[in-house]
Amino acid sequence: MNALTSLLNRAFDKNIPSLDPKYPCKQEVHRLIQSWLPSADRPLASAASHHFSQPGKMLRAEMALRAASAFQVEREAAVYWAASIEVLHNASLIHDDICDGDKQRRGQQSVWTKFGRNAALALGDWLISVSFQLASHAADKANAPRLVRLLAQHMATTTAGEALEFEMDHVLDWNTYFKIASDKTTPLLTAPIQGIAVMAGDIRSEVTVGHYFNDLGQAYQIANDILNFNGCDGAELIAGDLARRAPNAVVVSFKEILKGAQLTKFQNWFDSGDNLELTFWKNEILRSEAMKGASQRMFVLLKRAERKAGNLDFEFVDSIAPVHSLIQKLCMASVAEKV
Repeated sequence: MNALTSLLNRAFDKNIPSLDPKYPCKQEVHRLIQSWLPSADRPLASAASHHFSQPGKMLRAEMALRAASAFQVEREAAVYWAASIEVLHNASLIHDDICDGDKQRRGQQSVWTKFGRNAALALGDWLISVSFQLASHAADKANAPRLVRLLAQHMATTTAGEALEFEMDHVLDWNTYFKIASDKTTPLLTAPIQGIAVMAGDIRSEVTVGHYFNDLGQAYQIANDILNFNGCDGAELIAGDLARRAPNAVVVSFKEILKGAQLTKFQNWFDSGDNLELTFWKNEILRSEAMKGASQRMFVLLKRAERKAGNLDFEFVDSIAPVHSLIQKLCMASVAEKV
């Protein structure tokens, strides 16, 4: 039994409530989001309708609703906050698909593939504004004006992570990799529960949950990087990160293995940006211990996250369980896949 499972069992032993069936469910959050989408006669209506026809797992909303139920946060405020985070998350997905060249999202064409890059960029930008409007409603209803500042801080960190990826050419060291991974992934995992903690006045959990999700978010990013080399992450090209020279844990791990002339040869090729030898180096990476090294770091991060969960209130442990379980399964799936 892992540490998080043990914590959950202890929480249940204390009769901490899970998501109350009378409490608003994820479908209500989805309906609220849809009510804010452009009407059929307005710009971006088709693109927005297409994207949100598949809402995804909505785990961020579920985390917020579970925590709000446990801490008895005002019902309507929690729904608006959950919707705000989901909308901002979806804006980031639309933009990421353009940057990464991903043609599929949730089993259908990504927005940029179906409607073009310009429409996708405009939709992502528009959704960011909607996210802040929803957060403002949550702040008003909960008398917690700091919610809007919290969202702005997470938005800024996420954007900085994206920018660092593009500005730092040929990133091949773990420190820079983890900085980018943390900034890109952690904020929108942390925000759902941090916002509820703000509304509940729980400053200690507000801080602790950020430390927990920092490790969990890094593990999640490594799992995605491994899947990129397996061709299972939805990208257009197997090992597409290598082709784009995008930060990837498997590539960093591969460089760590290389010595002498082989290291110089790889570094020179990587720095050149030339993909004539892409297949050769992809196969070299797959034949090496690079994926094993990356996966070992991934599982260390998962274990560290579980230990940090021990510092959270039982109510928050119950809230993070769905996303923790999903990321744990993704990590296991990444090492199970073989080219």
